[in-house]
Amino acid sequence: MPGLRGAMHTESDEDLVKRIASGDRLAMKVLFSRHQVRVYRFVLRLVRDETLAEDVISDVFMDLWRQADRFEARASVSTWLLAIARNKAWSLLRKRRDAELDEDYAESIEDETDGPEVVLQKQDKGLAIRACLGRLSAEHREVIDLVYYHETSVEEVARIVGIPENTVKTRLFHARKKLGEMLKAAGIDRGWP
Repeated sequence: MPGLRGAMHTESDEDLVKRIASGDRLAMKVLFSRHQVRVYRFVLRLVRDETLAEDVISDVFMDLWRQADRFEARASVSTWLLAIARNKAWSLLRKRRDAELDEDYAESIEDETDGPEVVLQKQDKGLAIRACLGRLSAEHREVIDLVYYHETSVEEVARIVGIPENTVKTRLFHARKKLGEMLKAAGIDRGWP
């Protein structure tokens, strides 16, 4: 069986999805191992809570298992997974916003009032950049995350987010501009590490 396992690790994502559609659990394990970390990091940046991110990831891969036969290959498997993850994360965030805040949740909300002085005091460029990214609007943060951290093309971002490519480009432009202003105010001249 080692030859089959090795061969499966070289199969394309699309072929693995076809195998998953026919109930192949090993193909599911291989696809999960290929994409779990990337999808988790994407979701974590959206929901900002490790437990919630893990819940979303479970739902994403459960959906993959159930809906593999519906995959039409109009986009890559990774784009399809990120789109499912995005929809699930946004849905979860909407439900949380609508739910009454309990005391534990209210205490876990980060204080976003840190001004440029506090960011500058941290002296860590990576922390400063993450802090500034966190202050961007959700839409801007999402496109920055997909393009720069997940190296997703503008075309793929448009598919994942469900907006026209020109809207992605516009959001990127404004996000970079806003991020540059925040970084400059924090005393960081160069916007990217």
